[in-house]
Amino acid sequence: MPQHVCTGAMLACSFGAAPSTLNVLPKNKMMTSNMAAANIMDNKPNVNIPPFGMCTSMANPSVASATASATAAAMGVFTLTPMPCVPQFPAPWTPGAPTVMLANQPVLNNTSTLACAYGGSVTITNPGQTTEMTP
Repeated sequence: MPQHVCTGAMLACSFGAAPSTLNVLPKNKMMTSNMAAANIMDNKPNVNIPPFGMCTSMANPSVASATASATAAAMGVFTLTPMPCVPQFPAPWTPGAPTVMLANQPVLNNTSTLACAYGGSVTITNPGQTTEMTP
């Protein structure tokens, strides 16, 4: 059974160089294992989700530009140039746990994923707690 996600959960992006930590604001007034519980709308960059270090996605305009410049400087030899991560999330976490609602939204469980506008996929590597499950 999936685990309920809370503040302190560890996140990974498929194009990010470093892990990140989920920050859940206590606005929903629900706790799981004495930590603020998350729902699928806890997806705001720099509020809920800090950057993932350096980004390697060519869909990221800053990475594409820096890579093009470095490749030109290397006389056409492709040189991927990571740039600082600036995550963009156009949609909420999916799928969540639709049978358990928090602030009229499904709660977030550790099987949910989040798509970045630059092609990355954010996954939950550690839910932040291990005692509360979601159906």
